[in-house]
Amino acid sequence: MTARALMFQGTGSDVGKSLIVAGLARALHARGLKVLPFKPQNMSNNAAVTIDGGEIGRAQALQARAARVAPSVHMNPVLLKPQSEVGAQIIVQGRVYGKAKAADYQKLKPELMGFVQESFARLKGEADIVLVEGAGSASEVNLRANDIANMGFARAAHVPVVLIGDIDRGGVIASLVGTKAVLDAEDAALIVGFLVNKFRGDPTLFHHGMALVAAATGWEELGLIPFFPEARALPAEDALALDGARPAKAGAAVKIAVPLLPHIANFDDLDPLEAEPAVDLVRVRPGEALPADAALVILPGSKAVLSDLKALHDAGFDIDIAAHVRRGGMVLGLCGGYQMLGRAVHDPDGIEGPAGGTAPGLGLLDVETTLSAEKRLEPACGTTYDGAPFSGYEMHMGVTEGPDCARPFARLGDETPEGAMAADGRVIGTYVHGLFADDRQRAAWLARFAGGPAQVSYEASVDAILDCLAAHLEAHVDVDRLLTVSR
Repeated sequence: MTARALMFQGTGSDVGKSLIVAGLARALHARGLKVLPFKPQNMSNNAAVTIDGGEIGRAQALQARAARVAPSVHMNPVLLKPQSEVGAQIIVQGRVYGKAKAADYQKLKPELMGFVQESFARLKGEADIVLVEGAGSASEVNLRANDIANMGFARAAHVPVVLIGDIDRGGVIASLVGTKAVLDAEDAALIVGFLVNKFRGDPTLFHHGMALVAAATGWEELGLIPFFPEARALPAEDALALDGARPAKAGAAVKIAVPLLPHIANFDDLDPLEAEPAVDLVRVRPGEALPADAALVILPGSKAVLSDLKALHDAGFDIDIAAHVRRGGMVLGLCGGYQMLGRAVHDPDGIEGPAGGTAPGLGLLDVETTLSAEKRLEPACGTTYDGAPFSGYEMHMGVTEGPDCARPFARLGDETPEGAMAADGRVIGTYVHGLFADDRQRAAWLARFAGGPAQVSYEASVDAILDCLAAHLEAHVDVDRLLTVSR
């Protein structure tokens, strides 16, 4: 029997689509259903490695975890990873398909729809229900031609849609009713109901608002969802999450500074550190100075290393980082951040810009990186130089070589050396993502700065939040009705 499916689209970006799908996936799994998440097209530099050796958006990996299934490339068949001069890298069913600027990508969509439908059909053959997440806004009618992410997919796959509005940003009645007004009549007919997310205060004060939307659109009220503050501790899909305010941590023993560059990638590497009570994780934007009392500076991953290196120099972060090292501070470069720490990054094949380009690095590690088209995507586990075990994953393009590689940061399980260290041990580079999600590795880093033992069991905490999110949605969403309207 073919699985049922239900699609969740939003009136805009960051209305909570990803987390609602994750919470419902956990809730329906608890009801005994096999749930698989699906997002036809995603745009994000926050990606995850799948069990079948590809990559998908981080949000779909979280949704798979919520459903207690292994992530697959078919859960996100088209992933766009924004770069600089070359537009976006296009990942199709987990592998690099090409690159294109926005206008050229629109012409590619009909070609990509075949991959989307193939992946969707595979998931439907394996599940009781497929929860589909749209991208951006359902009301982007200027992009409706050849659409594969929202109504274009829903129409092609005959999937009913639930529309989500975000009341926290204001104007939710207008955004929901306005979506109905601009949609093609056949598209609007696919919408079976709506959810209002992120409500704060007394819900009785918005009962009339829900009724107004229902009357104006003809769509069914399916739930008014109170704000769920614990969501901020779950891995986020896109860099919008970096803009949110962070609660102050009284008595934090270790300050870690992170320069924010335009093409930051896999920034969920930082989440486990932020979860630690002893860590004050400071995100520093261009125009601000790195705090002089930071014990550690982390350069996170980047989808456009050459462009971000220029941004780093333009912002004066190179001067701040050099001063930090002179004061005895440590620097850790993760993936693209590791490449930036070397003497230079070379791009002979034009992976990120014009062929033959070279950018000077920070010169804090005696290594150089040559970018290449081949992408390494695989799990990684082993032991770091101090004997602490780790598990994570690699996701990068390019090869880094040089004298400092003779002092590897880690050895993988097969004893392959990985990463590099400066002679004094205060500058470290590694291609391993997910280091800090491993409690053993995070504890070792805290010990270096007298931050005390790790106080968070990170992976267990993520599962606990997913359980709470599922209970939250069961309490405020008509889940039984969602199952009824799916098909």
